[in-house]
Amino acid sequence: MNLVLVGPPGAGKGTQAEKLITEFGLTHVATGDMFRAAVSNGTPMGLEAKKYMDAGKLVPDDVVVGMVEERLAQDDVRDGFMLDGFPRNTHQAEALDAFLEKSGRSIDLVLNIAVDPELLVKRLTGRRVCRECGGNYHVLFSPSEAGDKCAGCGGELYLRDDDNEHTVRNRLDVYRNQTEPVIGYYRPLGKLADINGALKPDEVFEQIFKAIGATEESESA
Repeated sequence: MNLVLVGPPGAGKGTQAEKLITEFGLTHVATGDMFRAAVSNGTPMGLEAKKYMDAGKLVPDDVVVGMVEERLAQDDVRDGFMLDGFPRNTHQAEALDAFLEKSGRSIDLVLNIAVDPELLVKRLTGRRVCRECGGNYHVLFSPSEAGDKCAGCGGELYLRDDDNEHTVRNRLDVYRNQTEPVIGYYRPLGKLADINGALKPDEVFEQIFKAIGATEESESA
């Protein structure tokens, strides 16, 4: 099965990705990891992307698409993959479909983990990280037993720069403007499953499991 995982910052995609990999044995294709690997390995598209990155410019869609195509042509994704962080816009989604069609493949299901923006702000601005050991806490959902210190090593807990409210709201605006149209692209194709990401992680995964099962049943019918 070939999946796409979408959702705004703070929706819990990382947690659900780990569960999906374990449960279904899918190859996780995350754009961040893919970029680093392509640049490190000196692939044609990796070298092209590095030119823009070194100049402090955004990597153009065509280069990003080319990098994804390089990755999806590798043997370890032949039996199923989960795309995370791609496609980010409708142009990329259309290019992805065209590429997969050439090899007789397609996207089977897009998992849209949806969460109310105000809850996302609470989730992201409440995160605290230990300066010493990197331990993660949350002032509302999983506070440290040691107050403003790490319960593990006693290190100072701090708010990361990209977790302040102004930055968080900007990140959510970028997601809404750039990536939400991808949801509109897949919905009329009958390939979108809306997942309530406000629930507990296990409950979120239960929804995902059911959505995948329903897709498998419809494809085998």
